[in-house]
Amino acid sequence: MQAYRVLWPLVSLLALGAAAPAQAQTEQLARMRTALASPDRPAEDKARDAARRPYDVIPFLGITSGMTVLDVSAGAGWYTEVLSAAVGPTGKVYMQNSPGLVERQGEAFRNRLQARADRLGNVELVVRDMSDVGLDGQMDAAITALNLHDNYNRGEDSALAFLRGMYDALKPGGVGGVIDHVGLEDHDNSKLHRIAKSVARDLITKTGFSIEAESDMLANPDDDHTLGNSDAALGRNTDRFLFRVRKPAM
Repeated sequence: MQAYRVLWPLVSLLALGAAAPAQAQTEQLARMRTALASPDRPAEDKARDAARRPYDVIPFLGITSGMTVLDVSAGAGWYTEVLSAAVGPTGKVYMQNSPGLVERQGEAFRNRLQARADRLGNVELVVRDMSDVGLDGQMDAAITALNLHDNYNRGEDSALAFLRGMYDALKPGGVGGVIDHVGLEDHDNSKLHRIAKSVARDLITKTGFSIEAESDMLANPDDDHTLGNSDAALGRNTDRFLFRVRKPAM
């Protein structure tokens, strides 16, 4: 009986230790739901939530409160808002877009990006190329959604440079998320603005990342991969892959 009297406090401590992460995730998801339901958030962004599943993607990637995260090629900032809520007031989100993209989209796009960054207190807008983003080794996590195919369409070297910028921005051991439209290997994915999973895997590993996990949570079985990613018939809901990647700790 003596042994049990000694071990019970240890069992209690272990139980408390296991409960703490679960409680933190519950609080994080509640904060996200409140933020993403905000009347300040554009209705067009809210309409995409069901297909993009932010409440599943963020836990899958292991992004937690207090992290510093890079939204790579953030576009108008759908993921910026998700990440802002996910990391909370003690975290930080860098919303990166290239000067070329911002220039092509016009002044209204720049104003939209700035307005979103101003509205979200933990977000900083960064208009710089990934090759010169100036954040090397500072990020706990990074995510790029629906961008790898565009870089690959400009050639493998362009795609590798894009991923290398993401890799360099991460701290050793940092986590990344890579999401894109699934293309079939025998299709003209350049025309369809898609990328084959096998190609994406090869690019990711060539960069130096390890692929830690793959999820089908963003799959859409109704997408037969023959339409361009912006085709109205898909309703902005393509079949998508999701990789969790890791920069080596050493």
